[in-house]
Amino acid sequence: MVVIRLSRGGSKGRPFFNIVVADKRERRDGRFIERIGFYNPIAVAGEEGIRIAQDRLTYWRGVGAQASPTVERLIKQAAAKAA
Repeated sequence: MVVIRLSRGGSKGRPFFNIVVADKRERRDGRFIERIGFYNPIAVAGEEGIRIAQDRLTYWRGVGAQASPTVERLIKQAAAKAA
């Protein structure tokens, strides 16, 4: 199964997450198919906290990829911010 999930990056104490499309059997920070966005939980007021390529998200959902619960929450958050 293909999933849309977070992959952690950044240094200790300063998390940064990439939103990736990956095979469910791969490790959290392992091989992925495509990077479709990012999430920065410690972004200050002037920085961009979340970005998701909506066209790629729509494509991957159309071919059956399922988003993790956290990514679902972030998608809704990004949509509310854009509207």
